[in-house]
Amino acid sequence: MTDKERPVYIDSIKVEAKTGSAYPQSFWKKVGNRQKRKLGDVFGIDQFGVNLTTLPPGAWSALRHWHYNEDEFVYILSGEVTLINDDGDFLLTEGMCAGFPSGVKNGHHLVNRSDQTASFLEVGSRADNEKAVYPDEDLLVSRDENGFVFTDRNNVAYDDSDKKG
Repeated sequence: MTDKERPVYIDSIKVEAKTGSAYPQSFWKKVGNRQKRKLGDVFGIDQFGVNLTTLPPGAWSALRHWHYNEDEFVYILSGEVTLINDDGDFLLTEGMCAGFPSGVKNGHHLVNRSDQTASFLEVGSRADNEKAVYPDEDLLVSRDENGFVFTDRNNVAYDDSDKKG
């Protein structure tokens, strides 16, 4: 698609929703029913990501994690989610937001503990080289020019056949 063919605005609900995760399959169950619409990609934005994420009741946004090189920001559009980090559990409702600077070793994620669907915007930087740590799991992820690599804490790669979504 050329720059002239890219839209300048869209109806976000028309962007394809991806269900699931790139995590190895053994971790997929916890986040498998979340939906993401990669809004920033539609416009060719490549310095940061913008996702519209929908969490049905019981769904997790991600495994609890922190990033070495990427900042994250979330803004709750509807419903309620529980932010879980090293400091405890915090209820976030419509209009609330949270930010996670790179390099801060405070694992975080959002969980929908309610009986209603929740949605939020995720905005995050896209570092050329990235590493994320999952303190509750035997999981690390790194990204470079070749894509994502999932390993355990001993740096043994998960088998590619073990991946979903």
